[in-house]
This record gives sequence, C-alpha cells and structure tokens, in this order.
Amino acid sequence: MEMEIARHSLAHVLAMAVRKLMPDVQLGIGPAIEHGFYYDFLLPEGATITAETLEEIGLQMQAFLKQDLPFERVELPLAEARKRLLEAGEGLKVELLDDLERAGETRVSLYRSGDFVDLCRGPHVPSTRHLLGVAFRLDRVSGAYWRGDERRPMLQRVYGLAHSSKKELKAYLNAREEAAKRDHRKLGKELGLYVTSAEVGKGLPLLTPRGATLRRVLERFVVDEELRRGYLHVHTPDLGRKLLYEISGHWQLYQESMYPTLDLGGVELCLRPMACPHHFMLYRSEPHSYRDLPLRYAEIVKQYRREQSGELSGLIRLMCFHLADAHIFCREDQVREEFLRVVDLVKYVMRCLGLQDVISYRASLHDHQRDKYVDNPVLWESAEKLLLEIAEEAELDCTIAPGEAAFYGPKIDVQIRNVLGKEDTIFTLQIDFALPERFDLGYIDAGGRTARPVVIHRSSIGCLERTIAFLIEHYAGAFPTWLAPVQARLMTITDASLDYAKRVEEQMLRAGIRCELDGRGDTIGKKKRDGRLQRIPYLVSIGAREEQEGTITVRNRDTKKQSVISPAAFEARLLEEVAGFSLELAADG
Repeated sequence: MEMEIARHSLAHVLAMAVRKLMPDVQLGIGPAIEHGFYYDFLLPEGATITAETLEEIGLQMQAFLKQDLPFERVELPLAEARKRLLEAGEGLKVELLDDLERAGETRVSLYRSGDFVDLCRGPHVPSTRHLLGVAFRLDRVSGAYWRGDERRPMLQRVYGLAHSSKKELKAYLNAREEAAKRDHRKLGKELGLYVTSAEVGKGLPLLTPRGATLRRVLERFVVDEELRRGYLHVHTPDLGRKLLYEISGHWQLYQESMYPTLDLGGVELCLRPMACPHHFMLYRSEPHSYRDLPLRYAEIVKQYRREQSGELSGLIRLMCFHLADAHIFCREDQVREEFLRVVDLVKYVMRCLGLQDVISYRASLHDHQRDKYVDNPVLWESAEKLLLEIAEEAELDCTIAPGEAAFYGPKIDVQIRNVLGKEDTIFTLQIDFALPERFDLGYIDAGGRTARPVVIHRSSIGCLERTIAFLIEHYAGAFPTWLAPVQARLMTITDASLDYAKRVEEQMLRAGIRCELDGRGDTIGKKKRDGRLQRIPYLVSIGAREEQEGTITVRNRDTKKQSVISPAAFEARLLEEVAGFSLELAADG
C-alpha cells in the first residue's frame, strides 16, 4: 500500500471522527503530507479542539478502522454535488466546487464511508480495515486561515503522523526530537546570536554582537574568496524605480511579493526584491568589447520580500535579508566554462562550511503548459540542454524539476537537507538569455557587430541569515573554530590572576583571535559550565600556576582534552586551524 494513499485515507477517517463528535463542524481540506496528514475544520462558535479532545478523536478513529467501512466513490454532476453539500451546510466545500466549475469541471467525485460523505478526488484504500496496520497518531492542533488568506475564517487544523510501521514512526519521532534540540530559533536565542522584538516587527530579527560576528565571518569569507576568483564587488542602492521591475518583468509576475511603492515627487520607487536590474544598469553604464567579458559583478545585497505573516520564521523566512549575489556577463561561448567555475565555487564554499554531505542539486526547467515563462521556445531548448550538459560534466547528479525554472531561464537549485531529511532550497544558479534582451545589454563582438551577452545569476553562500540558521542546526550550535563567534573564553581561577589574564586576552585579540575574558568572582567550575553551555571551542583556565609558569590550561570542547601550553603556541595552532577552515578542533597542546 502506498503511504500517500494511506495517509490521505486517514485524513478522511479523521474528518469522520471529528464529525461524529462535533456534528456541526464544517469541513475544509484534508491532504496527505510528508510523514502524515491533516484536516482543517471550521468549528461551531465557542468550540475548540484540546489535547483531551485529540485523544477522544483518536479513539473514535480506531473504532472506525475496526468497523471495516468501505471507501465508496460516487461520481455526480457538479450541480447535484453542490445541492447535496449546500443541504449538508458545507459552505467551504461549496466554495471548492465553485473553483472546479470555473476550471471547466462538470462532474466531481465524493467518497462515502458509512453515513459520512466527503468531496474528494481520492484515491483511498478499499476500506478502513486496510489502515489497521499503519502506525499513526494524532500529533497537534494549529490555526490556519481558510485558503491561506488572513481575511478569511480561522480554521483549526488537526495534524496526524502516519508511517508504515511502529519502528518507522518511532524513528521519525526520535529524529524530530533531535531536530527540536537543534532548532535555530531555540539555539539562536540560547547562544545569544539574535533576538526578536514586537516593537521592531515580525520577521525582522536583531543580530547581537555574537550574531553579527558570525554574519561578518561569513561575509568576509565569501567576499575574499570571490575576489580571488575574479569577481568585482560593487554596491548598489536598496531602492529602484518601479519602471526597473516592469522592464525585468518582476513587477508583473511577483508584485504580491513586493512592498507597496513609495511615491517621491511623482516617481514610484520600490524596495528591491532582487539586485539583477541594478547590476544590469551598471553594465550598461559603459560600452563593452568581447575582450572585456566575462565581467563578474558581485555584491552582498539587502533584499526585501513581502512574506505572509504566518510564513515568517526565525532566520529562515524574513521581511528583508542579505544575499551573496552575483551576475556574470559573458559571451555565449563562455557560458559553459563560467558556469563550471560557479559550481566549483559553490562546492568549495560548502566544503568549508562542512555542509557538503547535506547538499544536493536540482535542475529546474520550465513547463510548456504555463504562461509565466518568457515566450521563446528556441532559447529555452538551448538553455536547458546546456544546463543539463553542464550539470553532467560537473557530476552534480541533479534531480529534474519541470515547472520550477525562473521565468527568464533554467536553473540549478542548491538543496540542503535538515536533520529530518526535509529538503529546502538554499540558493540558485541560473542561465539567463532573456533579460539581456529586455534591458538591451550588448557588447561589440570580434567582427565589430553588437551582440547580446548571456547572464549567469548566482549565489555562492546564499542568504546570510538563512545560512546562519542552517549552520546553527547542522552543528547544534557547536561551530568549528573558524565560524565560532567566540573562539576562546579565558577564565580566571582567582581574582589574583586577573591582570595576567587581561594581558593574555590583549595578546590574543591583537593576534586576531575572537576571545573574551570571564573575570567574575564565580568558581572556575561554574565558569566552565557556562562556557560549555555556550559551546565555545576552547575554554582557557588561568590561575596562579599558569601565571607563574607563563602558560594557560586549554580545554578542547570536542575531545574534552586539557593541555598546558604557552599563550603564543596556542595562538599559532588556533590561527592555523582557522586559516585552513578546519571543521575539527585541533589546537589543544
């Protein structure tokens, strides 16, 4: 039995159970999802679903499974189905029927189980008895606006988990528990990396000095590496005229994700959702020869996206963010080599971050049936063929995703897998033959004629805030030394050693080590516990013996090994570790 069908059938049984216990409930939708299912309910006024209610619903579901009720498909003319649903008081389902009618449907299917009937496309298992072998449990309740629209009624969404065996369900629950421990929203605050403020606004996190240090380390790392690889870093404004995005097509296609325009003296300005139009204007500001290409503009760009309030989450989904962005202007005969260089940069960055084992690649192509794409079949065919050839040459082992291309060209999505195995796109690499035409970009070719460049849109490390979130969760806050906001914490054993500790701190700071001094009057045991909770790579104890011998005692976070060493020797080893972007702590005597 396919789990998706089983999960969808369990969602149907969930609706049966809720209807049995709350006859006046209105049904929303109930799909199968990864690891389970859910169903949305519009409850009678004053009613709610609590933890106790969930238990009762679960028992009723089990009772239905044992009754061996068949799932019977009934196909009706749409008008007849509307009549039945109206009589049953299913206003939400009638709205779904209206959508089907507008889409040209004339007949619809309903599924009957006992005296329960639900509008559903199916399929389902033959009967409820076939679900007895599925390991499932009701999980939680949340709120969900009908049709995802905050102007519509708030429904109660009941989530369930379902796996093919109790062993699989237990493994998932254990993984989810581990993921909760690694949640960047929890760890980010515990480690003092960022805070949120209701007065500032949702989706607008405030990075603390430690969080800002981690962001700065990532930015310096990627900028320095890009400069070494021939990129020219630029700086462009956060605002642009609406006209700019009308030319690009972003305004027409993604206006709902952009903020309202600002009217300044009759000129409409936008907070930019992306930087490519600005970089195109830089390119257009002077003439170019074929000898000038490739031209690689890069920037740490602040971008603005108008997200739904319910979608904002920690450092993952924000109202504004900083993207390590770049646009490569090249001749058509240079695209392959330049794209391979981009892939090499991405692989290098992922290795340095220690993410290479949780990264995969997806080739996102266009869908011939959708009208959001630039209308040029010849260009699409050649661009997609080239992209797939490059992916094969670079040994990316891409999955293929039709319909996921950018509106102006195909792309490689760099995917990251979290502790639960769920994939998310961290950034993209795109080939663009279309926007150079819209922006009238050109260069003089070897024959003295005007030609169009091809543009490669790419990131190298993604959105800095989002990458920080992934790193927090990947390392559970225990960063490699080169990434750690605080690399070493100096701790005095008694106040008598404070002056010596300050001299060691000053020496380390001059050497470029991110260290801090804990000179509080607490015991050394408490100081060590605090340092371990903060997951600091190296804890350095300084007492009378260390001062007398001109040494320090260093404890390695990962190996737990303690070593007595001179400050200069420790500095040299730590700096060597950082310079090599080591993922292991090795500077311990």
